[in-house]
Amino acid sequence: MKKNRFYVIFALCFLLLLPALSTGAQAAELDEILRYEITVDVNDDATVRMVYHIDWKVLDSSSEGPLTWVKIGIPNNHYISLTPRSSAVKKIGYLSDGGSYARVDLDRSYYAGEVAEIEFELVQDYMYQVDEYSEGETAYHFTPGWYDDIRVDELTIRWNVDKTIGQSPAALTENGYLTWTTQLSKGEKFGVTVTYPDDAFAFDLSKTATYGDDSEDPFDIFYIIIGALALLAIPVFIIGGIVAAFAKTANFSDRTKKKITRTRVEYYPTCPGCGAARPEGKNNCDYCGRSFIKSEETIEEKDIPAEEKGLRGKTTDGLYRYHSSPNTYMRVHVTHVPVPHSSSHSSRSHSSCAHSSCACACACACAGGGRAGCSTKDFYNTRLKLRQLALRGKREA
Repeated sequence: MKKNRFYVIFALCFLLLLPALSTGAQAAELDEILRYEITVDVNDDATVRMVYHIDWKVLDSSSEGPLTWVKIGIPNNHYISLTPRSSAVKKIGYLSDGGSYARVDLDRSYYAGEVAEIEFELVQDYMYQVDEYSEGETAYHFTPGWYDDIRVDELTIRWNVDKTIGQSPAALTENGYLTWTTQLSKGEKFGVTVTYPDDAFAFDLSKTATYGDDSEDPFDIFYIIIGALALLAIPVFIIGGIVAAFAKTANFSDRTKKKITRTRVEYYPTCPGCGAARPEGKNNCDYCGRSFIKSEETIEEKDIPAEEKGLRGKTTDGLYRYHSSPNTYMRVHVTHVPVPHSSSHSSRSHSSCAHSSCACACACACAGGGRAGCSTKDFYNTRLKLRQLALRGKREA
């Protein structure tokens, strides 16, 4: 038993030291993503058509060789089709490697200074959850595959606005698409949620959202870590029980209702710091960092001027322009708050999966014998199995 415990402790210590070892081996940046754009349209059958466009620049082709193929994280293994859309994509297929990926084989080897323009179309199922926040509404969650060792200069998600009733975080609407634009540092993730009425598409309760491929060995070292952290989680469950008990005595149900917050925002047309013109959708100056916001005021629907009656019907997240006042907008933010118990209310129960339904597994490049990002997928063969440790411990005890 002592030897068995030794192996478990050794595995945990090794895992704690592995990031430090990996950091030294991954000091040089191999790649940079200049542009990462995903355009999303929901089909009538509630599947999702997603067009990925990635401008992948090679910074170093000496340390690990040239770029020849990459892995791109996709929502889950319930994909319908993967189709190339650019000449740089020689071949594309599904890859299960501790997650769900599109494996993209490039048309040639790409060397330092070159950019591979990768574009493909994915039709994806199991992306939504029916009645997740409140009855009558279905939500799609989407977090694009991220990159542990590559920075993304510009990530843009474009989602067709047709039939939507809410989104989070707030998005601009451009040419019929909700649009989010951001930058991602190494390992950073960005997710969005888009909500529809239940009758918008042919939603199927049996197709609630799932994680990616779950073919991993159930005795993975992950479970050793979970076991080690279990004791730390006990206080959390105790506190959670107290909070739940309070909620029950406070007469709250598990149902929610919308709470809409409206804010009148006036912007300076030019930066008060350096005089640069304000680009559409920007709150801060790209040159000096000063805020473009001149004033913010929380308002009620009754405070909206009569000539802006079109704004009174806005009940979804977004930034909407005042037509009667230049540089003035109304910001709408929607949250969901508990509904008190009622003695005469009906409820429906539907099965659903975890909230982060589309947390795609880490995506990394695997060209020229393995890129730096692949260390997170056990490129260095460090995976230790609890079952193997236990068997070895028994044999030597």
